[in-house]
Amino acid sequence: MMKVVDRSAESGFPIKPVYRAQDVAGGLAERLGEPGQFPFTRGVYSTMYTRRPWTMRQYAGYGTAAESNARYHQLRRAGQTGLSVAFDLPTQMGYDSDEPIAHGEVGKVGVAIDSIEDMRTLFDGIPLDEVSTSMTINAPASVLLLLYQLVGEEQGVLASTLTGTVQNDILKEYIARGTYIYPPAHSLRLTSDIFAYCNAEMPRWNTISISGYHMAEAGANPVQEIAFTLANGVQYVQAALDAGMAVDEFAPRLSFFFVSRTTLLEEVAKFRAARRIWARLMAQRFGARNPKSLMLRFHAQTAGVQLTAQQPEVNVVRVTAQAIAAIFGGAQSLHTNAYDEAIALPTEKAARLALRTQQVLAHETDLTATVDPFAGSYAIEAMTDELESGVVTLMDKVDQLGGAVQAIEAGFQKAEIERTAYQTAVQIDSGDRVVVGVNRYRLDTEDPYQPLRVDPAIEDRARERLAMLRSSRSPVAVGRALDELRRAAKDPDSNVLYPMKRALAARATVGEVCHALRDVWGSYVPSESF
Repeated sequence: MMKVVDRSAESGFPIKPVYRAQDVAGGLAERLGEPGQFPFTRGVYSTMYTRRPWTMRQYAGYGTAAESNARYHQLRRAGQTGLSVAFDLPTQMGYDSDEPIAHGEVGKVGVAIDSIEDMRTLFDGIPLDEVSTSMTINAPASVLLLLYQLVGEEQGVLASTLTGTVQNDILKEYIARGTYIYPPAHSLRLTSDIFAYCNAEMPRWNTISISGYHMAEAGANPVQEIAFTLANGVQYVQAALDAGMAVDEFAPRLSFFFVSRTTLLEEVAKFRAARRIWARLMAQRFGARNPKSLMLRFHAQTAGVQLTAQQPEVNVVRVTAQAIAAIFGGAQSLHTNAYDEAIALPTEKAARLALRTQQVLAHETDLTATVDPFAGSYAIEAMTDELESGVVTLMDKVDQLGGAVQAIEAGFQKAEIERTAYQTAVQIDSGDRVVVGVNRYRLDTEDPYQPLRVDPAIEDRARERLAMLRSSRSPVAVGRALDELRRAAKDPDSNVLYPMKRALAARATVGEVCHALRDVWGSYVPSESF
């Protein structure tokens, strides 16, 4: 007789070989509610995908604005329904392409955007009144958002009609990524200014995408991913309230961003638990009354950290399983990684295949035929309860440390994630955790692969474009606008986005705007105290 192997979830709780009714808390139907109703365990909308599928939003951007623009047009022709912009590291850190610190990184992990001229090129031929655009940018989120608005205005599109999302989640940068600029208090002020600005000027824009994805990529397990993400969300809500906004003014535009792993059942349970916890937090802790304020709407991306450079075509299978988990979990939009991303930037063919994966799932399967097909599953509901309990316990620890910012400054979240990442690495090295093609089912030789490479000459071309920009604009107008921005940054009652927009319209660069705020707020130096 074959021995039953005990399994544990990524989050640590045991997975039972068989689940029964007694494993699930009583009153199941009453606890779950209906799709589109509090506590939104079964999804934020009553019809979910039965009327239309999720938004297929492929994350893309590399090299110059012109090269990325060509990729966007290719993806739109292939059927992509939403744009998602990847920025290079200098742009993410608020530096221009011609600064010494940017050398060697221009256009490498995303597109280089230095000014309104680059943003104009990036969206050339793309009508901004017809697309929804997500921009993965954090510390300089306000700068890129305003550049997008300015390009929309040049196209004759009213700011009030622009739709999309700016990530704008700076707290997770201190925890997991490191592309922060300013100290946390000033970063939170900037986040609140974005909330207020969009409430007044861009009411259809999602002002933040509170992200657990990057924490998961750094090693967080599902409980940590949700707990730390929602704790950051609590901090953002409180910062906006402290700035004088009413919760139902800004909460309907909050959104989230999570990873979707190959552990399909646990991922589905994770998404369900996250919705339930957030709905209760918003209603009970913050007194939100608008049902939209209680909805945890989220974008999912398949797990890049689980992709392998060995036998990369096997990643197609992994990505498909991860995408199914996100769909069963109720994602509002989805990015599927290309199979070659563990090696280099995705080729055009690989990016198209990633999109085709979503299209097959949407149109050739019955995943969209009914809402929340896992509802009532003993296994899923028990795992949802397990995840909820673990998340609430970990969020309580963050609260005990004084909230997300104080916990970040103590190094708590970072230390917890690093501990989990180390445990995972040990399991892979020992073979206890199987990774196909890496520690089991290996090949003696790998098939040759020709990756996409970014032309190193783009850095020289970027320098030339910046030199031309600076020689053709009015230095007096730019200097005056940047001085106005510095004065606003010193005044806690001012919203810095208004003078920032005027500076960008005067053709100030991304780096110049960020440096003006550095002049007033300084730069953050992390603590290693925990």
